[in-house]
Amino acid sequence: MGENSKTAVTQDAVADKARHGALGTLGRFMGSGLGGAVAILIVLIAVFSILEPSYLSVGNLTNILRQYSFILILAVGQTMVIITAGIDLSVAATAALAGSVMGVTYAHAGLPSWLAIGLGLLSGFVIGLFNGLAITMWKVPDIIVTLGSLTAVRGVALVVTDGLPVPNYSHSVEGRRMPPAIEFLGTADVGGIPLIILVAALCCVAGWYVLNRTRLGRSIVAVGGNQEASRVSGINVSRIKVSVYAMSGLLAGIGGLVLAGRLNSANALSADGNELDTIAAVVIGGAALFGGEGRVSGTIVGVFIMGVLSNGLNMMGVSDFWKRIINGLIIIVVVAVDQWRRRRAAA
Repeated sequence: MGENSKTAVTQDAVADKARHGALGTLGRFMGSGLGGAVAILIVLIAVFSILEPSYLSVGNLTNILRQYSFILILAVGQTMVIITAGIDLSVAATAALAGSVMGVTYAHAGLPSWLAIGLGLLSGFVIGLFNGLAITMWKVPDIIVTLGSLTAVRGVALVVTDGLPVPNYSHSVEGRRMPPAIEFLGTADVGGIPLIILVAALCCVAGWYVLNRTRLGRSIVAVGGNQEASRVSGINVSRIKVSVYAMSGLLAGIGGLVLAGRLNSANALSADGNELDTIAAVVIGGAALFGGEGRVSGTIVGVFIMGVLSNGLNMMGVSDFWKRIINGLIIIVVVAVDQWRRRRAAA
């Protein structure tokens, strides 16, 4: 009888430990930025699917993914920047410049498609590299450098395109619009899945791999957590920040080319304001604006939240003016809740 009692007590203890362990894991997940973001996403989908029965149709969900794949590509680079306690306000302008350079060199100058694509990507990388070098060598705050780049890069794109959409048929080589490969990436489907979604997925995988499986990724997190401690431990902080901004510029370039392919046109004014969307997505996904914390998976959820919300409001007939107000308030509330959560955890 004594042995049976001991066995029963042991089994109860194991079951209790497992139960509390599961609840503890769930609590930690829901208390994290990612857990809260996932909960918000589920609630939004549930609410809109009740209000609009066609909301969960395959066509509508595919449309959301197609429209926000461009934002997701840019947001992956923004994630790495914000983890280092930086911010990149120039990503949207850089994307517009990359698309403009590619379009002008292909449709107007008649260069081979591979060279035009390469120049578009190179322009994005160079802008990111410039931002990183200006921040680290001139000791100018990230927000000031990238704010200046936002304006200057948009101006360069306007100069490149002469302020007109590309192709401009008074300047273009006959029969040329966008490189065929870019048009294909922007408009084609594979098994019913738009290729632009697959491009965004590959960018997410690459960003996840860099942050979670490389020495560079560990250094990015360390620099964001404490720059001085990272410097003392032997990490070249300047090199890490330059690398992060260069990658952000390159990803912005990829996004710009894909966007030009989807629209079958390049425009120096395209993606205007989308830099704030990328920042919002990263923060909603649980990244800390003060650095040291963030993940690509959270950014993906953040982008989906913005896409689901925007699409749902559109289907309900809400005007764009109110959408801007709602999106702004959501960002403020999410950041406020995140700061409250961090203060509580530190207490």
